[in-house]
Amino acid sequence: MNFPNELKYSKDHEWIKIDGDVATVGITEFAQTELGDIVFVDVDTEGEVLEKEEVFGSVEAVKTVSDLFMPVTGEVLEFNHNLDETPELINTDPYGAGWIIKVSISEINEINDLLDSKEYKELID
Repeated sequence: MNFPNELKYSKDHEWIKIDGDVATVGITEFAQTELGDIVFVDVDTEGEVLEKEEVFGSVEAVKTVSDLFMPVTGEVLEFNHNLDETPELINTDPYGAGWIIKVSISEINEINDLLDSKEYKELID
């Protein structure tokens, strides 16, 4: 499995890519593999400020629904609306076109609590 070194990871299987004070968030290759074929993504928190570990949405696979958790505190700036029509982008390109939200980070120091790729690999092994 692929866990890019430039990303940070949460114990809830979200990845985060930081660009200044804006972060792109999605779910890891491991998470999408465990879920199976994703058929729907529900994010209705656009414009809301959420605390770290609060639920920002959910992904629905053929057999289950899984909550999505904020890896850091911040405002949900944008939802990837391409997922409305093609939620399977999360399965085919979890670190690229399958991103889920963009967040304005409120507490930049919370990034220190996230895992690097090596620590995340150890978590799932």
